Amino acid sequence: MSVNQQLVNSLDSSWKDLLSEEFQNKSYLNLKNFLAVERAAYRIYPSNEKVFEAFRLTPLKKVKVVILGQDPYHGEGQAHGLSFSVPPGIKAPPSLRNIFKELNTDLKEGIPINNCLEGWAKQGVLLLNATLTVRAKLPGSHQNKGWEEFTDGVIEKLSSSYEGLVFVLWGSYAQKKGLVIDKSKHLVLESSHPSPFSAHRGFLGSKPFSQVNEYLKSKGKDEINWTI
Repeated sequence: MSVNQQLVNSLDSSWKDLLSEEFQNKSYLNLKNFLAVERAAYRIYPSNEKVFEAFRLTPLKKVKVVILGQDPYHGEGQAHGLSFSVPPGIKAPPSLRNIFKELNTDLKEGIPINNCLEGWAKQGVLLLNATLTVRAKLPGSHQNKGWEEFTDGVIEKLSSSYEGLVFVLWGSYAQKKGLVIDKSKHLVLESSHPSPFSAHRGFLGSKPFSQVNEYLKSKGKDEINWTI
């Protein structure tokens, strides 16, 4: 059994059922071959066992919110399969620092001391990157290799199969990927990206965290504890 197949098999049955077509698509099969060659020749982030970490930590039945990122972090020790998150003990990258700044402004509960967002994931926040792997020190190096088609399928299937989810789309890239979302069934929150280059153009002051919780509460769902 290939390492990739072991990863797929590690997903709970609901994710495997929902994404069965995506795992059989030609673009995904080509992607597997590409990744095998890349991992043999270069350092690739995150580690292979963390590629589907977002799905592992957030079972399908628990998904309430989707926060869409673009690429994994490309620095050593940073990427661990969750968009915007870094492992415990790793310094917060600039975008995550701005996310925490807005969180504090929005909820007035202080800035988390832990830069790892696993606590969000375990509450039902799917922290999904559009591209799930990257070559070390080379941002964007695994774009247009098949991941985008796979994650487009994830977003479309979540949108069509469920109701009352919240999709958080920061920046134009995420917003373009979100065009497949049925806004009559879900809440879609859009703003500029939290990167220091764009956060001042609409991300800071957008209050996404309180908006998410207000919507979840209106749907009879548990709110997210954003400050754990």
